[in-house]
Amino acid sequence: MTMSINHGTPPELRQALARCRGRLLMIGFFSFFINLLLLSVPLYMLLVYDRVLTSGSLPTLTALSVMVAMLLLVMGGLEFIRSRLLVRTAAHLEAPLVDRVFDAAMRRPLLVNRDQDERPLQDLGSFRDFLSGQGPIALFDAPWTPVYLGAIYLLHPLLGHVATAGALLLFTIALLNEITTRRPLAAAAQATARGRAMAETGLRNVEVLGSMGLLAGLRRHWRQSHGTATGQQCRASDRAGGLTSLSKTIRFALQAAILGVGAALAVDHVISPGAMIAASIIMGRALAPVEMAIGSWRPFVAARAAHRRLDRLLRETPSPAARVELPALRGRLDVANVTAGPPGAVRPVLHNITFTLRPGEALGVIGPSGSGKSTLVRLLVGVWQPQHGSLRLDGAKLAHWPAAQHAAGVGYLPQDVELFSGSVAANICRFADPPGDRAIVAAACRAGVHDTILHLPQGYETEIGDGGRMLSGGQRQRIALARALYGDPAFMVLDEPNSNLDAVGDMALAHAIGDMKARGQTVIVVAHRPSAIASVDKLLVLDDGHQVAFGDKDEVLAATTRPGRVPGDGVAALATRPAS
Repeated sequence: MTMSINHGTPPELRQALARCRGRLLMIGFFSFFINLLLLSVPLYMLLVYDRVLTSGSLPTLTALSVMVAMLLLVMGGLEFIRSRLLVRTAAHLEAPLVDRVFDAAMRRPLLVNRDQDERPLQDLGSFRDFLSGQGPIALFDAPWTPVYLGAIYLLHPLLGHVATAGALLLFTIALLNEITTRRPLAAAAQATARGRAMAETGLRNVEVLGSMGLLAGLRRHWRQSHGTATGQQCRASDRAGGLTSLSKTIRFALQAAILGVGAALAVDHVISPGAMIAASIIMGRALAPVEMAIGSWRPFVAARAAHRRLDRLLRETPSPAARVELPALRGRLDVANVTAGPPGAVRPVLHNITFTLRPGEALGVIGPSGSGKSTLVRLLVGVWQPQHGSLRLDGAKLAHWPAAQHAAGVGYLPQDVELFSGSVAANICRFADPPGDRAIVAAACRAGVHDTILHLPQGYETEIGDGGRMLSGGQRQRIALARALYGDPAFMVLDEPNSNLDAVGDMALAHAIGDMKARGQTVIVVAHRPSAIASVDKLLVLDDGHQVAFGDKDEVLAATTRPGRVPGDGVAALATRPAS
């Protein structure tokens, strides 16, 4: 029961295991003496039957009993220490990986374009739980099985043959357990992941479920995944349970066989009755690691699968390279012949996009649904990379900016606003530690949401709940705008910033954009509603992934009213026309 670590394993896993090497050697050291001391019981029984009963010496029995009691106390203490050391070794292994796995789990969807049907933090917990359980103890005790079998051979070869045959039979059952349960357990895990993802989607959209009568249909689809998972789990459990019952039956039969063969040899005076009893006890100990391995097989399979997924996660999501700190971001943007699409996509969404913005300029981006606006936004904030061309801030490619410096210099208001469980203040300051109170209030004032926050039950300390469910859509959007403005970033990207705003919110947004320009911030506003681009200087028009027009807003607006120059009928038509 081993987990191979090949040469391609990411350094984080290798280093974490290497840091635990000393602790594992110590566990092996304790295991050596524990298994050695376990031989004291069969030796005690051998001496009692062969010496005490024949001599009738009570002092000898007393001395032997005191000696074996002391040895067993020492063994119990070593077992206690080994168990505690194993738990702490698992925690020591996990500690340096927690932050790395968390970051990789958050970044992976930005780098790999496929469904996220795994839970890396749960995988790390599964791996840790296995290492702190009985599985590794079976691994450390397994090398002693040949030693115990050899001890039985010393008592008599025939007894050794019986014990060895039993050990091989139980080992074969363990292999059958792995072979017969591997596919059902994998299928059950996949079905469980599908059902869990479906249920979580439903929880995020309870209003739609209730208002449109989707609950029954979603439940039916969930039941299909749940039924598949349950069926496969039962199939694996039935097979594992049958093999486990078989192994117990065989173990008891072996105990009886050893006693029977030993009794026959004792009757013929080939061995003593004490040797018969000792052989039975030693064989039980020799088979214990094999039986423990069978009992720990399912946790081992889960831990092995978790290790494999963690390995793939860390391969596909390497840590960002260390970057030299650059001068403070001023906000000049140069986009040159950029072609891009989702990570891993063969067909690009955007084609040859080129434009330039200087600090203090505001750009409006419009176009019909499917024109590539969302892809452009993801490129501008650095979560996706161009397939061709270059996108630079202050002359440096976005990928060359240190992550912390880039995050501090960029403000982003996404189209689908997501706030996090915590206080209003914590969300605005991006969970900075320590938070900057003055900067929080300043950002809220610039977003025009300060007075709204003061009217919340606890003001800035109001807990907003998971996803900001305690707030209205407009409140969430304006708090998210304050979050984008926090720290006065030089480069701002606002994606549909007024989709949930009323007339007052629209006025506050226009004032905020004007304030950003006055402060020398570069602002990009992606919008369908014309009111969102009232304060911009330039306009970029996209259609079907291509750049239709770019320039001063008034010139582009004039161009959109001329028949034949730009698809659609004016800027409003371009912004709202359905994708072809």
